[in-house]
Amino acid sequence: MKIAGCETHAVRVTYEGSVSGLHVVLRLRTDAGIDGVSYVSRVSPQTIKPLVLLIEGNVGQLSGADPLNAEALYARLFRSVNPLLGAPAGLEARAASAVEAALWDIRGKALGQPLWRLWGGYRSSLPMIAIGGYYDENADLAAEVAELKELGLAGLKLKVGGLEPEQDAARARLAREAGGAGFVLAADANQGWTPEQAVRFARLVDDCDLVWFEEPCRWTNDRRAMRDVRFATGTRICAGQSEYSAAGCRDLMVEGAIDVCNFDASWSGGPTEWRRVASMALAFDVKMAHHEEPQVASHLLASIPHGTFVECFHPDRDPIWWNLISNRPRLVDGLLELAGAPGLGWELDADFLEAHRVTAA
Repeated sequence: MKIAGCETHAVRVTYEGSVSGLHVVLRLRTDAGIDGVSYVSRVSPQTIKPLVLLIEGNVGQLSGADPLNAEALYARLFRSVNPLLGAPAGLEARAASAVEAALWDIRGKALGQPLWRLWGGYRSSLPMIAIGGYYDENADLAAEVAELKELGLAGLKLKVGGLEPEQDAARARLAREAGGAGFVLAADANQGWTPEQAVRFARLVDDCDLVWFEEPCRWTNDRRAMRDVRFATGTRICAGQSEYSAAGCRDLMVEGAIDVCNFDASWSGGPTEWRRVASMALAFDVKMAHHEEPQVASHLLASIPHGTFVECFHPDRDPIWWNLISNRPRLVDGLLELAGAPGLGWELDADFLEAHRVTAA
């Protein structure tokens, strides 16, 4: 079996309240008739054309290679994730991630195994939470929590860090009250606060049973700052989505900055790099999460013993996950159940894809 080429499709879906932006769907072809399918989410109009060109260039470099040679192909892809070569490392990493996910889809299909099993098979289901609670003067946080529960979701990762700690603590308390004791609640400050502010927030919500406090401190000194917040409050700290490599996540762990690592396989080179981080995390007693991207995150997190929650957005913020994947399983008691279909196992709705296809110009 050899890599024979690819097709790329840009997709734009605009819903009321949607911030989903553009997506790129990749179909990676082989001469054996087995296709690998992946997609890259939330691409800006300014970067979609260069991203498509990078994806197609990566596939061209692998043309004729055996897709089952996982480590050899990943080594070739990861060499491109270098800002000294021209394109920004982040864009190169996203292109490599799309190709690597499609390669793994091919391998799973060729071997007749779902990726959650091929990567370890620890379990076939895990809880799914939504990222939400965005700042909106018309937002009703209690109503949002009720709607998430109605959708079958297990919890909420609440946006904080844009207000004073006391104001955001009041919002977290409202979410906890609306969700109830069994509702999973995390907080994500998106690097919004100083260490002192983050400590104030953590102490104010100490009895809200947060599963983690994500990226609490500003990026300029975040490893030491997160370590200090973690040690001062005992709050579980989560970070890793802003790293492009296993080496960056290693440094977070060595520094004692995190309890949970939410490295992103779709931003950082692909599933192989994520699995390397997961192996290190197990040795450091750090749990694994994944920043968004449920289509690949679900398989990765289910495959290991220290995986946590799959993340998604409300349908208005990620219409792709809720509409493009035609065989997306229903949530039952907050759990996403992965099927035994080989590879990633997702079937794309061809009509939906065609209706929302745009030119990557």
